[in-house]
Amino acid sequence: MSAGKLYDTSERELATLRCKAHNLSKDYNDTYEDETEKRAAILKELCPNLGKGTFIQGPVQFDYGVNFATGENCYFNFNLTVLDCAPVTLGDDVFIGPNCQLAPPVHPLLSEERKIRFKEDGTPYDIEYAKPIVIEDGVWLASGVTVCGGVKIGKNSVIGAGSVVTRDIPAGVFAAGNPCRVIREITEKDSVYLKKELL
Repeated sequence: MSAGKLYDTSERELATLRCKAHNLSKDYNDTYEDETEKRAAILKELCPNLGKGTFIQGPVQFDYGVNFATGENCYFNFNLTVLDCAPVTLGDDVFIGPNCQLAPPVHPLLSEERKIRFKEDGTPYDIEYAKPIVIEDGVWLASGVTVCGGVKIGKNSVIGAGSVVTRDIPAGVFAAGNPCRVIREITEKDSVYLKKELL
């Protein structure tokens, strides 16, 4: 799985890790926001590679948690889904809006290769592979963004609400759509302090 090759989803070690992450996700989702010590303890076990000052609102759903790493001072809003079958790596100061999905897994396109199979003991499984995701420093994913496996989003870029990111996005741009594409470069003219209606 880590090498990006086809793997059996029912493999015992993977199934154990997934079950642990799913249970810890549920535990985190059942906490109150002011239970800061309890939430921190769950997150430390669920996602041991979080950078200093990173905040995850919840609810969340992680497949493994251990393959998810952030830099410092990242913020994640409601309903974060991370299917970290491959590494999902974020830089510093990444903002992720509500209802976002980071989705490295890839299933076969041919239905006969994608269907559920059964081992001799009756255990169901399927085959899939996964591609890593890299989100660099200062990126903002607005509400409802899906980032597919194999994608890198460059430093300080902004991805518009509802976008589906299927290919790399360069640094310093505003990109949006399904599939997501670059709309324009972000410049100093985008400063909120130049918008008189906001001051």
